[in-house]
Amino acid sequence: MSQQPVAFLTRRETFSACHRLHSPQLSDAENLEVFGKCNNLHGHGHNYTVELTVRGPIDQRTGMVLNITELKDAIETVIMKRLDHKNLDKDVEYFAKIPSTTENLAVYIWDNIRTHLKKPELLYEVRIFETPKNIVTYRGPYQLNGLSNPIIKRIARDSCTNISSDSD
Repeated sequence: MSQQPVAFLTRRETFSACHRLHSPQLSDAENLEVFGKCNNLHGHGHNYTVELTVRGPIDQRTGMVLNITELKDAIETVIMKRLDHKNLDKDVEYFAKIPSTTENLAVYIWDNIRTHLKKPELLYEVRIFETPKNIVTYRGPYQLNGLSNPIIKRIARDSCTNISSDSD
């Protein structure tokens, strides 16, 4: 018996949004220390590139893992309508009480895209390029020592040393 082939399908989209890196759990001095120039009171903007990847068996009847139109429609609803040309902190309720870091943005996109897929278990990865040098990859929650923790990988090449700075 042969195994069914598995494929990865990725859709890329770009959107523009502004935000201010600021945590209500930190004092103003701590926010400035942690986020540096990205804590500017008036915020700053990005042209984000998002890659959404699904992984699954190739359907023998259709030859697809997922109809790309389904993924495209989910991206339109979750990213383009809710995030594009928005102030993440003021226009997206999700970020009212948590910092609008790219890590948290990846979690937001993951959680919301899954609600628009017929088979949400196929979503494999959300990858966001906040700048050409700063990239966040999120592959959903996982279990570690009995606790649920997010898998977040931040790649920052030649970036400043701030914990979550999206400068550069």
